[in-house]
Amino acid sequence: MRTPFKRHEVATVRPTGDRVTPRTPRYGVETRGRRKRRARESSREQGFLARVTNNWWNRLISAVFGGKLSEQTEQYLAHQTKRDYVCNTLGQAAWGMLFPLLTMVCTWLVGAERAGLFSMAFTVGTLLYFLANYGVRTYQVSDLDDMRSFRDYQVNRFLTCALMLAVGWLWCQVRGYDAEMFSICMGVLVFRAVDALADVYEGRLQQKDKLYLAGLSQAVRCVLGLVVFSLVLLVTRSLTVASWAMAVGAVASLLLLTVPLALFETERSLPLTLAGVRELFVECFPLFLALFLYNLIDSVPKFAMEGALSYDNQLYYNAMYFPAHAILMAAGFIYKPQLVRLARIWDDPEKHRRFDLLVLAMLGVIALVTGAVALVMGTVGIPVMSVMYGLDFERFRGLCLVMVATGGVCACIDFLYQIVTVLRAQSRVSRLYLIAFAFSVPVVVLLVSYAGLAGAVVGSLVSMAILLVLMLMEYGSIRRHAEGQTY
Repeated sequence: MRTPFKRHEVATVRPTGDRVTPRTPRYGVETRGRRKRRARESSREQGFLARVTNNWWNRLISAVFGGKLSEQTEQYLAHQTKRDYVCNTLGQAAWGMLFPLLTMVCTWLVGAERAGLFSMAFTVGTLLYFLANYGVRTYQVSDLDDMRSFRDYQVNRFLTCALMLAVGWLWCQVRGYDAEMFSICMGVLVFRAVDALADVYEGRLQQKDKLYLAGLSQAVRCVLGLVVFSLVLLVTRSLTVASWAMAVGAVASLLLLTVPLALFETERSLPLTLAGVRELFVECFPLFLALFLYNLIDSVPKFAMEGALSYDNQLYYNAMYFPAHAILMAAGFIYKPQLVRLARIWDDPEKHRRFDLLVLAMLGVIALVTGAVALVMGTVGIPVMSVMYGLDFERFRGLCLVMVATGGVCACIDFLYQIVTVLRAQSRVSRLYLIAFAFSVPVVVLLVSYAGLAGAVVGSLVSMAILLVLMLMEYGSIRRHAEGQTY
């Protein structure tokens, strides 16, 4: 016999259907609709940043504890062309401006001499960054058919980053740096190694047409590194502590943002193959050698000045080079988001002749950008630099304009290198870099010993101009060979 209900009680039937138990009145229960309205109101009260942060952490925690980090549903759309350009520009700008801003902070807080010390450490870190990168990024993003699994790329990058740190430690020992310079160098090297490791995950996003997410990841890492470095240096006045704090910030950005983005927003990788990792080392060696030698040529004047001139000359040289670097960055903003599209165009033999027109057009754009930067530097640029650094750059006016010309030449070289990689003819350019490097070392050392800082600036332009001529000649040879195979 069923128990009679008390007044205002509502019957609830259990799944078995044979018993009925009372529950509280309807008006005493929070209904589903009320819960949704309360959640929406709470979400509005949190604000946009809090909502994004909470959603991200909820997603990350559920993925980690659920053991399905690489099987999360994608939330961000692919092939957002406008967003790709904007966010990639932000990321590239943050990456390119990080070094000059760090040196400005050092100049303000610890003086020009110690800022030059940090500049030298950053030069070593940036050069070895290209060892860790191993020239794989362009190869990876143009791997349209997933000929190599993402896990192959990951393992390759872990190994090259470890090699970078080992070589960096050995370099510091060979140079005989004191304890402070050694600690600063190693802090910067760890930061750059994390930067290179993040690059393989950002390359995965670009490969899957989500370049804007890669740009955001890069921007966050660089901004966080700058902020952490500046605050710690302001408080401690220690370049060693600030350099290691910057490295810790980069690690946090990698683990909390870059890695989850790549794993959430792209499909699951194919299995790891040791043969694939080995082939990446073999196939990308010419890319690595070319990039490393190019940046070694670029760094020869800085190494020639170390020991021969005081460290404040490192600061002056790098400060004058930053407007030239802006040309390189501006060119990269234009063509790097189009590398995947250029690879597709090249895959169609009927479009090879128009491909040449695209190359010529881009070289023309670089020339225009170089002229614009020269005009700015000749008018307001140098006074602005003097204010930004708190130093007098008017005495270096002529050298600044020489540096702008060097920037235009470097931008052309970098663009042609990327094109040659898309054409999969990267093995043919390594010898060009070897020739240019062999020429640059004695010339730059001689010029620095004879004219000091001015010799380093002029030597850089001469070395890069020779390399550009060699690259143009080689591109013409590659294209003639390709046309011969087509017909």
